[in-house]
Amino acid sequence: MTFIYQSDVPVPIEEVFAWHERPGAFTRLLPPWQPARITQESDSLRDGHATVKLPGGVTLRAQHRAEEYQRPHRFADELVGAPLRNAVPWRHVHSFESLGESETRIIDRVDTRVPRSMLESTFRYRHDQLAADLAAHQRSQRWLSGSVRFAMTGSSGLVGSALSAFLTTGGHSVVRLVRRPPRTRDERQWNPDDPNPRLLDGVDVVIHLAGASLAGRFTEAHRRAVRESRVAPTRRLAEVAAHASDGPHTMVTASAIGYYGPDNGDEIRTEDSDSGAGFLAGVVQDWEAAAQPAADAGLRLVQVRTGLVLTPAGGLLRLQHPLFWTGLGGRLGHGQQWMAWVGIDDLVDIYLRAAIDESLSGAVNAVAPEPVTNAEYTRTLGRVLRRPTLLTVPMIGPRLLLGEEATEELAAASQRVLPARLSAAGHTFRYPGLEAALRHVLGRPARR
Repeated sequence: MTFIYQSDVPVPIEEVFAWHERPGAFTRLLPPWQPARITQESDSLRDGHATVKLPGGVTLRAQHRAEEYQRPHRFADELVGAPLRNAVPWRHVHSFESLGESETRIIDRVDTRVPRSMLESTFRYRHDQLAADLAAHQRSQRWLSGSVRFAMTGSSGLVGSALSAFLTTGGHSVVRLVRRPPRTRDERQWNPDDPNPRLLDGVDVVIHLAGASLAGRFTEAHRRAVRESRVAPTRRLAEVAAHASDGPHTMVTASAIGYYGPDNGDEIRTEDSDSGAGFLAGVVQDWEAAAQPAADAGLRLVQVRTGLVLTPAGGLLRLQHPLFWTGLGGRLGHGQQWMAWVGIDDLVDIYLRAAIDESLSGAVNAVAPEPVTNAEYTRTLGRVLRRPTLLTVPMIGPRLLLGEEATEELAAASQRVLPARLSAAGHTFRYPGLEAALRHVLGRPARR
């Protein structure tokens, strides 16, 4: 069977082809709902190869074919050296046609035995993702010309891996700050307890994402891990940035809407709102204060207060997806809790803007402009997956799993938070509405 999918983007052909050549392209195009993990990206569209791991230890290897490489019009790859190669052959030709100085037609042709129904959502996602990424990088040219050299902690995490790939496909470079000895030229070893004073030499912007997961029972050990992984390492990294002679001019740190407290009822919270009460609110206040040495030294400091990140690759949606898919999803308790959410791709856009837009500083709420109640979220997710959501999850469930405090601060939190500063700055959200965001990351697009 031959499967063909095509679309047009308002971007010159050279830039479209260059995007595919850069590190991170494969990562940006891999649908997040698929149980696959990239273990190696190709270093050449002419004759390189990429490997992907599937559940059960199955490894797929795609080899690019030099005889079919024609820059900027074509490259091709096929499945080789895999246990499924004979049963499920795969040959993929990527073609690009110039439709003028500023428009390109992208054509994917796949020869395979994989059913068309399984390919349609994957390639719809790939084309939509590529178009949206290219548009985001075009918008970023309002605030910069040329490339930026980033340093990033937490680059292997859920947000960091998506953000790193987004930045490199945009033509920027990322120095990954890792705790183990470096394995590649783009890595530097970072000791959170005693960072090297020259850690950030030659860097334009440092993005600090590292921190222990908030999920779990709020035992004394968990509370200590959450705090100690954020406050002291942030302060030490900010001090290195502050004293670097050839270091960054901007520091962007992760933060959280937990700053506003776990239960604000129906009251709207913006960046100008006061902080709330509770364990997480206290941690976030200290976390943000820890970055102050960078601001005191004259660096522009932005703290990205992130809401619920939507992607089936991790976080809450990863847990919910199989439950809702089997028809076992339902609202939590009364369902009137407000959920301030953000799509993973909108979040990476916000980080890029925070890094390059000189008009932004201080706290920035990284949430979509349309928060929803838990009941509305439940109905929407069920509609996207075409599954009933008639069940109600009693609050006793989270309390047994997480304990009383973690349930109140995480599962039962009600936070009606708006991105006031981004809205005032005219920020463009890819997915301002929940249904469109869920359809994209779950591969359930509305009919065109």
